[in-house]
Amino acid sequence: MAALDLDQAKMSRHLAQLRKCSILIDERRGKWVFYKLHPELPQWAHDIIVSAAKHNDAYFNSALQKLITSQSASISCR
Repeated sequence: MAALDLDQAKMSRHLAQLRKCSILIDERRGKWVFYKLHPELPQWAHDIIVSAAKHNDAYFNSALQKLITSQSASISCR
């Protein structure tokens, strides 16, 4: 969430809306929830999502850098 500059509540609302619209499906594994594109998503919708991802390298690179930074900051010895 830190990588996308969104708080947990807002992220949860966005993901819930994407599930409600059958764009995403979720899979619970213990305390974790994993998301993926719905397998019955129309091909045209899948193509739009893939195209949007391909043409936003700067956004994804920035988010990835924030994720790496936040992960290294949260590492501690126990």
